[in-house]
Amino acid sequence: MQQKITVLFIEDEKNILAFMSKVLKNHGYKTVTASTGKEGLQLISSNCPDLILLDLGLPDIDGQSIIRSVRSWTSCPIIVISARTTEKEKVLALDNGADDYITKPFGTSELLARIRTSLRHSSRPLAASSANIHTYHCRDLVLDFDKRSLTISGEFVHLTPVEYKIVALLAQNSGKVITYSTLLHDVWGPYADEDNKILRVNMANIRRKIEKNPAQPEYIFTEVGVGYRMKEEDC
Repeated sequence: MQQKITVLFIEDEKNILAFMSKVLKNHGYKTVTASTGKEGLQLISSNCPDLILLDLGLPDIDGQSIIRSVRSWTSCPIIVISARTTEKEKVLALDNGADDYITKPFGTSELLARIRTSLRHSSRPLAASSANIHTYHCRDLVLDFDKRSLTISGEFVHLTPVEYKIVALLAQNSGKVITYSTLLHDVWGPYADEDNKILRVNMANIRRKIEKNPAQPEYIFTEVGVGYRMKEEDC
């Protein structure tokens, strides 16, 4: 069992949104949808998707601006799906940071293949130095980065996409203190709650799921006033 890959689809044509959401769900993806640019940006911050499908012609914000905004703080893959067919638009989207560009109308098989390719090529590891790390193992806890699964004593532990991203970042830097500001920026980007409330809430939920006694953690420790530290693996 593993965490489902989350795809955020930002598209204002409701028929396309509904149809592709069904297709993606049937192929094992978790789908989140938005019909405006503003809503899409909020969902990128709150849901931390693994991949974004983006229409350029949104009613409130041009898709090119969304690409630039997202790319300023995250490397999450972006596939543009647009009726704009000019070479200038494609080049601009790619230069702004999009990973791929598909013109409407498009085939579902092609889109699914493009999604798989973008996810394979994505630089999703959260720490550049840990790009070749496939698992984190400490006591009874195993985090498999390839499968996106966390188990304790062989039992699967369900994490939300945000919770998984927090644990993965800490595990990939095990033994090091990751500051509150780093976690907030890497997980929620520029839309993060500055008073750390959202981080504290998620950390409390994580500890309830992985710690025998959340008040006396064995895996994730609080460095008061600084941040969090994950116990070094192979301990």
